[in-house]
Amino acid sequence: MSTLTKQSTMTKKKLIQSISSQKGIHPNDVRQVIQSFLDHMTDALATGERLEFRDFGVFEVVERKQKIGRNPKNAAVPIVIPARKAVKFTPGKKMRKLIETPARSSFTP
Repeated sequence: MSTLTKQSTMTKKKLIQSISSQKGIHPNDVRQVIQSFLDHMTDALATGERLEFRDFGVFEVVERKQKIGRNPKNAAVPIVIPARKAVKFTPGKKMRKLIETPARSSFTP
């Protein structure tokens, strides 16, 4: 059994700072490119397009079926959860390998 450790979160701001310092590009320029990329992704998904990035993964819109749920406080009363659309992400081969490989710790006892 493995124990889960709290992971840090990569925010858009952290991503912008990281790319900016790594590539020597002004943060405002990086911010504009990233925001434009995200806007285009959102627009494409909203129109039902499938986004595929080799070695990274695939984003696609899927239809979640209507289902019956239960309220834990009153299990006798069924709750109808309506059908809805959701974005599904399937990681690419390279990403899957990187995620599944155990992280190597720099700590040596």
